[in-house]
Amino acid sequence: MTRYLYYAASLGLIAVAMPLRAANWPHAGADSQNAMVWTNDDLEKLHSLGLISIVGRIEEERPTPAPAPRPYVRTQDPEWYAAQAAKLRDELERRQTRLSEYRQAIDDVRSLRKTTGGINLGEGDIAITPEVGIETMERHVDEVQTEINELEDLARRHDIPPGTLRGQ
Repeated sequence: MTRYLYYAASLGLIAVAMPLRAANWPHAGADSQNAMVWTNDDLEKLHSLGLISIVGRIEEERPTPAPAPRPYVRTQDPEWYAAQAAKLRDELERRQTRLSEYRQAIDDVRSLRKTTGGINLGEGDIAITPEVGIETMERHVDEVQTEINELEDLARRHDIPPGTLRGQ
């Protein structure tokens, strides 16, 4: 108990012995006897020393920055069209080849001309009948052809020469 009494007494003495710093400094608005009127000249002096910043419009003529380089727009790039068209042509050729191989395999099975390894039904859309399989593959070919047509329309709208899509 005496230990706590000792701490309380020592804290009280410290608080009394240390003067409060806030009491030694003037408070805001208390020195109204020394009011100063700021003029434009005074502000200019402070501004030239870097002690003040003026926010707002400045009437000085500022140099116009150089225009930023135009961002890359791929729909304006003929090389992009050529690459996309080549990719779609390869896809179209691959799908047409698969369709013709599928048709040939069905014809071979119907006529029993030769025995093949079979048709990989786990590769994509599985058809219940061979005719549905042909329709599915034809639909895939048509989808790729539609993508090629849309790419040609986009190129035409952006004034890309038609030979660019054909690789010329």
